[in-house]
Amino acid sequence: MSGWLSDHRLYIEIAGVIISLIYLYLSIRQHILLWPLGILSAVMYVVVYFLTKFYADMGLNVYYIFVSIYGWIHWSKPPENKAELPVTNLRIVHGLVLFGIFIILFVTMGELLKRITDSPIPYWDALTTAGSVVATWMLTRKILQHWLVWVVVDLISMGLYIYRGLYPTVLLFAVYTAMAVVGFLQWRKSMKAPE
Repeated sequence: MSGWLSDHRLYIEIAGVIISLIYLYLSIRQHILLWPLGILSAVMYVVVYFLTKFYADMGLNVYYIFVSIYGWIHWSKPPENKAELPVTNLRIVHGLVLFGIFIILFVTMGELLKRITDSPIPYWDALTTAGSVVATWMLTRKILQHWLVWVVVDLISMGLYIYRGLYPTVLLFAVYTAMAVVGFLQWRKSMKAPE
């Protein structure tokens, strides 16, 4: 099975890119179907990252599977007086907690990857993974500023994927970066729209 996966990695990666772009579009539109597509693309990227030795990103996609289930449930239960879960701003206290979680994840994953894997870039891998964990959790809560975290994570990820030769994924992350800016503007606009 691993031989077949290796032989077809590029096709799996391209399918993951296409599904991820649809996921991103639905995310910007605040459409709940983004979550099942997130699960599907995460499964595909678990395979891609395993085959290319991006172990933290592989683990991140396992996390995406579970956080997508959580997001799906959370988004399907809006407050009683709302038709859907509203977009909110990040509060300072939550921002500090999330930054602390980011630092703990980054340092812990970086050390683990350095010591127990053959990852060629353990701390860079850990940096994007820790940022992605925080940003995805913020998405499940519809926190506007998650888009800004994604801009930083996506730009760094592009450099890492160029380094590892994952060119279809580089293109995906270039689109992700641009669309994160669009998403931020769309979500901010939806916050100002009358109910």
